[in-house]
Amino acid sequence: MKKILIIVATVAVLILLTWYADKATRLKGQTASNPASYPASSVEGKPEPDLKLKDLDGKDVSLADYKGKVVFLNFWATWCDPCLVEIPWLIDMQAKYASRGFTVVGIAMDDEGKSVVAPFIAKERFDVNGQQLPMGYPILLGTDEAADKFGGVLGYPTSFLISRDGKVVTKFQGLKSSDELLKAIEAQL
Repeated sequence: MKKILIIVATVAVLILLTWYADKATRLKGQTASNPASYPASSVEGKPEPDLKLKDLDGKDVSLADYKGKVVFLNFWATWCDPCLVEIPWLIDMQAKYASRGFTVVGIAMDDEGKSVVAPFIAKERFDVNGQQLPMGYPILLGTDEAADKFGGVLGYPTSFLISRDGKVVTKFQGLKSSDELLKAIEAQL
């Protein structure tokens, strides 16, 4: 009984410390419902970085190949639970907005690379409006250097919205609501 009380007290203290650290380091006015209040990342408003990665077929794909389109560049991993929540939204957005010059580009950041990502893409299906659909957008194999070109990626998912003229509009760190993503994308279409 004494051990259980010690464990419960330790967990309570850790939760309290985490809450305090979050509150102490949060910028004033920053809220999830007000994305404009987030500090600008080091790449926002700048031209997209020169980026060339391999697709699952081993072909080189450059980010510049998508110039003229609105691009939602999504750093993700197969083991990332928040990424798995977001993927059906991205599949839906790709289908809904592709005809308007929009594309999602997934950058898979799994350390094992193609040996893990290719089977995942081939096998996994996601519930999108009652249908089981594959990831129907381009997937590239990411590298740490690719993430560094965007100022570093601290966790997954991390996404960058890129305008038709190749400028980084905004950065989405972590899982955001589908409404927040849609609002930002629709503003660029």
